[in-house]
Amino acid sequence: MKNLDRRSFLSLGAAAAASTALPLHAAPSASAGNVKFVFFTDTHIEPELNGGEGCAKAFARIKSLKPEFCIQGGDHCIDLTSQPRERSMMLIDLYKKTEHILDVPVHQVIGNHDVLGTVSKSGVSHSDPLWGKKVYYEKFDKHTYYSWDHKGYHFIVLDTIDINPANGDYRPRIDADQVKWLTDDMAKVKAGTPIVVSCHVPIVTGVPAYVKTDYPYWRVENAYEILPMFTNHNVIAVLQGHTHVNEVVYWHNIPFITSGAVCGNWWKGSHWGTPEGFTVVELAGGRVRWRYETYGFKTVSPEADPYPVVEHPVVPGSRPFSNESPL
Repeated sequence: MKNLDRRSFLSLGAAAAASTALPLHAAPSASAGNVKFVFFTDTHIEPELNGGEGCAKAFARIKSLKPEFCIQGGDHCIDLTSQPRERSMMLIDLYKKTEHILDVPVHQVIGNHDVLGTVSKSGVSHSDPLWGKKVYYEKFDKHTYYSWDHKGYHFIVLDTIDINPANGDYRPRIDADQVKWLTDDMAKVKAGTPIVVSCHVPIVTGVPAYVKTDYPYWRVENAYEILPMFTNHNVIAVLQGHTHVNEVVYWHNIPFITSGAVCGNWWKGSHWGTPEGFTVVELAGGRVRWRYETYGFKTVSPEADPYPVVEHPVVPGSRPFSNESPL
């Protein structure tokens, strides 16, 4: 697939929801510096379908952009929930080895495929020391939700995967303990500080509007508990994954930026009009801009896309559709 820049790639969601206006509350901040980072998500690495090579190619491209750090938006491996334990460990090792290509700090986000043996056919016992989220604590990060400060910005990572310890079922929720933590964390942030939030399952998304499916897990179920906190603080962007669609939806002038997947359609081409890629984010003076980049992966097992990628010519004098907000 041809590598598409922002002048030729029109994502499905961006066409409907992108805006060149900055969020009204994202006022310039003298104390906030310049930051460039990459949000990449849904790598779903596997040795099959050239998934390992695809991740390596994406990471090499990301490294060439010289970001200060990266945020991995979840679903590191093709799946850990239903795979035998031995294969899951192999997939984790493959991911971690490949991630070294980036050569920058990577902040991790847990995805619904990042929990071990929660589907019975995996054969993994509930008593296994790595069952469920324990594998994530051991192999990726000791915390599934956390925050940090950098150059005048406050970054928050949320855990949108709520596992039932009795049967391993998951719901896309932010549990009560985390809601309390988030309330306390945001209360400590100095008024006016620009905040960037990252999570796996979208808090706000338009996917159910244009996808014919009964799948109930497209968005966080209790978003109504979270959104008032965002409007009461200077949240300048929410970065999301899970849907494999490049999409921007504004809610109360906050851009909810869902990134397409590194793996596209699980290494079988584009997914609902979004090719394989990642999102480059630039912060400056409390403002945010972003762009979606592809990296030239060629699938060996193409699958028809109901919303194929369309390249739109730029008419002289017109402004192309873009999911990039100007500084």
